[in-house]
Amino acid sequence: MTTTPVPRPVGLADLHRLGSGEHATPHTVLGAHADVVGGAGSAAVATTEAGATGDPQAAAEAARAAMGDELTTVVTVRALAPFARSVVVVTEDGARADLAHEHEGVWAGVLPGSRVTDYRLEITYPDGEDHAPEGSAVADEEHGLSGADGTGAEVGAGGWTTVVDDPYRYLPTISEFDLHLVSEGRHEELWGVLGAHVRRYSGPMGEVTGTSFAVWAPRARAVRVVGDFNGWDGRRTMMRSLGASGVWEVFLPNVGKGAHYKFALLTADGRWVERADPMARATEVPPSTASVVTESEHVWGDDEWMARRAATDPHTGPMSTYEVHLGSWKQGLSYREAAEELVAHVQRTGFTHVELMPVAEHPFGGSWGYQVTGYYAPTSRFGDPDDFRYLVDRLHRAGIGVIVDWVPAHFPKDEWALARFDGEPLYEYPDPRKGEHPDWGTLVFDFGRREVRNFLVANALYWLMEFHVDGLRVDAVASMLYLDYSREGGQWIPNKYGGREHLEAIEFLQEVNATAYRRVPGIVTIAEESTSWPGVTRPTDAGGLGFGLKWNMGWMHDSLRYVAEDPVNRTWHHDEVTFSLVYAFSENFLLPISHDEVVHGKGSLLRKVPGDRWQQLATLRAFYAYMWAHPGKQLLFMGQEFGQEAEWAESRSLDWWLLDQPLHAGLLATVSDLNRLYRETPALWEQDAEPSGFAWVDSQDREHNTFSFVRVDRSGRPLVAVVNFAGVPHEDYRLGLPRAGAWREVLNTDAEAYGGSGVVNSEPLEAREEPHSGQPASTVVRVPPLGALWLVPADEEAPAVKG
Repeated sequence: MTTTPVPRPVGLADLHRLGSGEHATPHTVLGAHADVVGGAGSAAVATTEAGATGDPQAAAEAARAAMGDELTTVVTVRALAPFARSVVVVTEDGARADLAHEHEGVWAGVLPGSRVTDYRLEITYPDGEDHAPEGSAVADEEHGLSGADGTGAEVGAGGWTTVVDDPYRYLPTISEFDLHLVSEGRHEELWGVLGAHVRRYSGPMGEVTGTSFAVWAPRARAVRVVGDFNGWDGRRTMMRSLGASGVWEVFLPNVGKGAHYKFALLTADGRWVERADPMARATEVPPSTASVVTESEHVWGDDEWMARRAATDPHTGPMSTYEVHLGSWKQGLSYREAAEELVAHVQRTGFTHVELMPVAEHPFGGSWGYQVTGYYAPTSRFGDPDDFRYLVDRLHRAGIGVIVDWVPAHFPKDEWALARFDGEPLYEYPDPRKGEHPDWGTLVFDFGRREVRNFLVANALYWLMEFHVDGLRVDAVASMLYLDYSREGGQWIPNKYGGREHLEAIEFLQEVNATAYRRVPGIVTIAEESTSWPGVTRPTDAGGLGFGLKWNMGWMHDSLRYVAEDPVNRTWHHDEVTFSLVYAFSENFLLPISHDEVVHGKGSLLRKVPGDRWQQLATLRAFYAYMWAHPGKQLLFMGQEFGQEAEWAESRSLDWWLLDQPLHAGLLATVSDLNRLYRETPALWEQDAEPSGFAWVDSQDREHNTFSFVRVDRSGRPLVAVVNFAGVPHEDYRLGLPRAGAWREVLNTDAEAYGGSGVVNSEPLEAREEPHSGQPASTVVRVPPLGALWLVPADEEAPAVKG
């Protein structure tokens, strides 16, 4: 007796969860499923999910081969189509099968025949009802499924019909190996697995383009994708749980680049919450908060730079960095516009690198980017991710390196972002004594959770690899190292040894540094670390944190305090300049004059300096010459290169009009020449972290407010710097030199071309073998007021002095 095939039975509870959009594994019920049954309709012996790379009959046919031809394959198709009047499955060979409504918008039926590898759903809705997912009604004209207007919908007397692909016929887009790495917290290219990715599949009914979505939400009971493609109603776009990994995934056909989306998560206590994608690679423009599907089309043109980078050690090369806040350098510029104007300015001034204050997405502009909600998305304020790639590409092709500020120490409490992501603390420590930052009102990452560490380690690699960034300046490292940072007694939890060191954060920093240097040769990581923590730049295999460079905050505070004194008082503060050399070689240092020093009532660098405008700018010229000659790399915040007068504010552009004034233009010319000479003088950078690269000539000339020292490259070629912070010149000043013979002045910040008074040494200086200040030779020089000069042996190649 022949029996009519019936759909595989499903329990009422499963049907209810599907209808309400709360099913954790919807693919196990929806989509095409093959069962092998006996002649009497007995036991199903094989089941498989269909997929773009799978076949719902594969396991069934294997079972038939083993058990005999008397078995029959029954292919059940279940679809979710609330409010539909009818649902028809159309296969690749044109066969059609009606589905019957079962429960709460779930439809089910059996396909004709025993083999199907591709199908579409033809859904008819009653007149006046539009419940189909927006943007998902795409028909295949080759199979006669297109409506008269080519949209995939056809209006008839009894309603209107749309043809859609079924997201529940696809296999997972994440491999078992990827899930294993995610679970272990060792997926170094996590951005290629989680988040939203446009994918293309070929099939009998034509190529399918869609987007796979994946998110880590281990405590969620159900997860949906909501977006502008489904009317922000995710009941028909449920994701499936991929087991113990905590990852949820779904592939949605016909969702492509530019689609806006979020995840809706059912929390353990039964609440639905909406969250932006933690791995989103693009976002809406703030204050809007949705994530955006993106796909890069940028073709890189920096192959020469990247090859040179991989073969170069940045720690022993020149690094003169221009720190930039993109939103206020010149307001209104896009990434692509900045690629023209910023590149031209940096080329003119000669900086080797640009450091961008955080460009990862952040909702509040007043945070300057330091409260990040989109760790994988360049801020959309200035363009899309490819526009940012273009900016980096142009800088590289101009010979300029790119460093970005990176903020793994904390994140904001915005309820639509990372905070309590699946309804409970997930990315943050649950105990506020570890999980909340009292200074900034933010949350602290749970560095002890392997998936959270993986999220951050992969994020560092993402910027270095996907955007060709050359370095990361890691913000607020000190706040990560100490459990009691900005906390009173009783407000923090000691580590397992009873100490204040944050052991989990230390391990994280070591992991991210070791991984970055291993995966991306030629890059540099830089710590903003303000304490005396030992070994910040020591390699991790020697017990250090593994950074390449550390900001020398002590030098910055001491030197700024010194130049803020009136020249007549500087005698009493002489040691504030010399003290930095006591510890200069304990770490690999970078000397910063950063944004933090010219904001929040601190005034601009120009305004810190006493005197009239000429004296202020002369002091800055001398100070920069001292800074550029001091051991360590340099960083100067934007505007300070021309003497920005007003305190910096992120809400307005720099005072570029000051360059119309000769004295300010002279400061810019000084910085440009400093950078030019710096690049061409290995003595100023080759041995930055080695004591053999520096020696005092005279560190004790308090009476004249003058300092002199020598820098030496590895071949022994010297440069001698003399800096006078007194308001008067020193004529016939005897200067000790490391060798006898002719010397020449390659820089004098008092040159008239810079706006100086012209106290220069225009003729070669003859040093005789007359020891002075511990040096074997000496000569007599003119030292300008509030000025600096650099000398090199006259027989060595060096650019001529400016002016």
